[in-house]
Amino acid sequence: MSAGVIETRGLRKVFKDQAALQGLDLQVKAGSIFGFLGRNGAGKTTTIRVLMGLAKADGGEARLFGERVAGPAGGAGLRKRIGFVSEEKDLYPYMTVRQIIRFTRPFFPGWRDDLERRYLRVFDLPPDRKISHLSKGTRAKLMLLLAISHGAEVLILDEPTSGLDPAVTEEVLRELVALPATEGTTIFFSSHQLAEVEQIADHVAIIDRGRTVVAGALDDLKTQYQRLRVVFPQEPRRIEWVDGAEHVRQEGRTVSILASRNVEAIVSQARSLPGASVERFPVTLKEIFLESVRNN
Repeated sequence: MSAGVIETRGLRKVFKDQAALQGLDLQVKAGSIFGFLGRNGAGKTTTIRVLMGLAKADGGEARLFGERVAGPAGGAGLRKRIGFVSEEKDLYPYMTVRQIIRFTRPFFPGWRDDLERRYLRVFDLPPDRKISHLSKGTRAKLMLLLAISHGAEVLILDEPTSGLDPAVTEEVLRELVALPATEGTTIFFSSHQLAEVEQIADHVAIIDRGRTVVAGALDDLKTQYQRLRVVFPQEPRRIEWVDGAEHVRQEGRTVSILASRNVEAIVSQARSLPGASVERFPVTLKEIFLESVRNN
């Protein structure tokens, strides 16, 4: 496998008779903010559990920093280089913020006191308050502090903004965006919040039924996909569009096309039709996502 911070190839995982992963391929480059998307049950959490060594794959392989997760170099050594925030955001409820930091610090020789102080301040975390008395948003910020401060080279985040109010969400996203530039941290995060992914991610992968269906740099995908509107002088008969016209909807004289590739060829075909006018529009990540999972 070629070098990448996170890689999977042909990854498979079966629970009883249900296939959660069916040959999943991923590649996450160092320093990227990588959005990992899919419907409920698509295999996102299973992938994260395999990467964290919490579940064993039934086939294929997963690598972190070029080392096999299930190999002799895996385990605790790899996990010390990773910061993980689960969707549940579980912490020892009887500890205070200060106590959980003191408890966590000795496990990581590369602990960064400067980052600890920064995020205590930026996230306005109350050192002497018990974790059981913290809101879900404050617990999320505390987990991020613990993950970032131990010097993690990669943050793996499972629904990091789930259940957070808009103000806390914006605060968390702002800090995540800064990390690759200031610390060189790679961020790999799953989310159902497509607008948030579009706001901060530079690369995305969309998976469905345990396979990758779309992957790439977000800007490239948004260039590759376009919405076309073709208007005819009169209602046209059925048209066989060239390959890449994924979703075609006709309303009277107007035909709307979501193109996933061959955009120029589709535009040329439309302009060759008598009297047709063509307009092109950018698409959102939401449109790409919906089209990808609809057709799979």
